[in-house]
Amino acid sequence: MTELERRYRRLLRAYPADYRRDRGDEIVGTYLDLAIAERRWPSLADAADLLRGGLRQRLRAAGATDLIPGVRLAGLLALTTAAFLAGFWAGVEPNGPNPEWNVPSFGPFVSVGVIAWFAWLAPALLMLFAPGRPTRAAIAVALLATAALPVVSGLAGSPRPPLYALAPQFALGVLALAVVDRLPLPARALPSVAALTGIGTSLLVIGQGTYWGWYGWTAEQVLPVTGTVLLVIALLLAIGLGMRRDGRGAWSVLALLTPVGLLNVHLLAGAVNGLTSGAPRPTYPTLLVTAVAVALIGPALLPAAVALRGRYDTGRARPIEPCPTCGARR
Repeated sequence: MTELERRYRRLLRAYPADYRRDRGDEIVGTYLDLAIAERRWPSLADAADLLRGGLRQRLRAAGATDLIPGVRLAGLLALTTAAFLAGFWAGVEPNGPNPEWNVPSFGPFVSVGVIAWFAWLAPALLMLFAPGRPTRAAIAVALLATAALPVVSGLAGSPRPPLYALAPQFALGVLALAVVDRLPLPARALPSVAALTGIGTSLLVIGQGTYWGWYGWTAEQVLPVTGTVLLVIALLLAIGLGMRRDGRGAWSVLALLTPVGLLNVHLLAGAVNGLTSGAPRPTYPTLLVTAVAVALIGPALLPAAVALRGRYDTGRARPIEPCPTCGARR
């Protein structure tokens, strides 16, 4: 056995054991036939293809073939929500504090968050005209900009958005990477419409005088409402699709629980504080612990649901098929 074949067989462990026994030699042989003679390592494309195929087979074996389409549906909802929040914050960022107050700012903007919010508007627009790889590349850039804000804030000596506003945006962006390439025009237009709605909402908030020039109070109102609306939309889709025996909606709800939880982390932490100390106002340690718990529990729900689905299908009694010749049931 060559070193290349050995490495292909290691990647083949992504497939279920019975599938490897039945078709493992055929799969590895095909990759070896197509590989360049002097190659010693599988290409990244081959490795990704094997891992992707193994995941599909494991989901098929567990009876969860609609998981990936469900996550892709959640990706569209996540990108739409991220675009709305980016539009909202991009609209309020130019309304910084009065320069005479000597309050720290980022030039004419409230904070360095303006860098990330405008970066998030790019994938919303690209989704309409260039879905697929260009949109995912723009989402990756926006994710990097969001993650870099604490560093940029320290270097520039300027304020940044609170972490409980950045964390859900990052979680939404990670899920948005799963958005499907080929969608009808109305679906592709959702992120752009959401971004415009966010900008309009910010102008309404500013016009009513309910924005105080900083994120604190406004974020505590906007984020939970956005998370609740996202969850309600996902649940309605799950019910509608479930009535047609389509499980994509249920999987999308499970995939969205992490960003929804992070959008509501202020309320969740307040509830924890109310139970432990009687003070409904969450402290920073409670916010941090609650956010970490949501970030750990949320992603674990999907594999747990897949395992339960597989165990249910395995333990479910299957009907005994009659003999095609005599009709007797064995």
